[in-house]
Amino acid sequence: MLITFEAASKMITEGKLLHIAGSGTLLQKLPRGSWIGGSTEYFMTKDGGVISDELLFVTEFPYEVFFTKSYDAVNICDVAADAFEYGFSIVILPFDSEVHKLYAENATGYKHMFIKHLTGWIAGVNLGKTGQVPLVVNGMTGKAFTDKAVALHIDVPDRKAISVNIINIFEQDMESPEIEFLSEGFSVTECLIDGKKTVFADYLKDNTINTKLPLVGDYSGNGVNVSFKSVEDGRVNFYAPVFANIKYRMAKDISDYEQLFNNILADFKDTEAVFSCNCILNFLYGELDTKKIETFAGPITFGEIAYQLVNQTLVYVTVE
Repeated sequence: MLITFEAASKMITEGKLLHIAGSGTLLQKLPRGSWIGGSTEYFMTKDGGVISDELLFVTEFPYEVFFTKSYDAVNICDVAADAFEYGFSIVILPFDSEVHKLYAENATGYKHMFIKHLTGWIAGVNLGKTGQVPLVVNGMTGKAFTDKAVALHIDVPDRKAISVNIINIFEQDMESPEIEFLSEGFSVTECLIDGKKTVFADYLKDNTINTKLPLVGDYSGNGVNVSFKSVEDGRVNFYAPVFANIKYRMAKDISDYEQLFNNILADFKDTEAVFSCNCILNFLYGELDTKKIETFAGPITFGEIAYQLVNQTLVYVTVE
């Protein structure tokens, strides 16, 4: 729910277990307590998209056994192993930090990844303002970080069924050529286009590729997006890493983000998510500010975590 600073502070002092998203300035003023938080000024509410530096999106959890922990570039590899066996964890990482990049490139190989339930997001800034820095806060200690991640590890009693899910409105355009990369990372120069070595920036320019659409990787039949950040000096930069062993195609074009989202989410109208987040690129490219997206509410984020880092994706968690 999107509430005032005063209302959020009251919930903290009452001892409630919380996840909080909002401006970095507000987060650093909140009292210590049982919470973690990350910076964003974009939100999706039941009534539509909102941009605000005066409100905080607060998610309350009805669980009693938990702990918070901060992670740097050395111990981020332990984040899944630290999670409860019968629970879920929310991890928040500052955008463009070393720990963000390390997690994005290596998370699939971390111990207990995909065995424990791990979700979360990448903290960001208001793109219309200058001077902001993405940050995360460990509410238990009151410390804010621009170079570390924070995680809330929650134990769920009675061995309930927990599921970390994604809703991806994009799919591979099967008329697009198959794209493979010769190296891994957030930035590339060359790739293979249908097996032919090509400068990727030239391919995008020569074929007038709409880079508001992501690349979609084929992960054993599941589509995982990699969004374009920029094309500079012959290099193509992404918001998530590409991998050498994955076959990609451009996403199929869509004409109406809002309608497509709501058509897809109609199948989830009875879903009760305990946590959800949606991507800033969906918010911007779909012009979702003030538009109503049914069912899921939460922070608008600069990358989403459903075990690994994903882009232009809605992520949610259910406990049943």
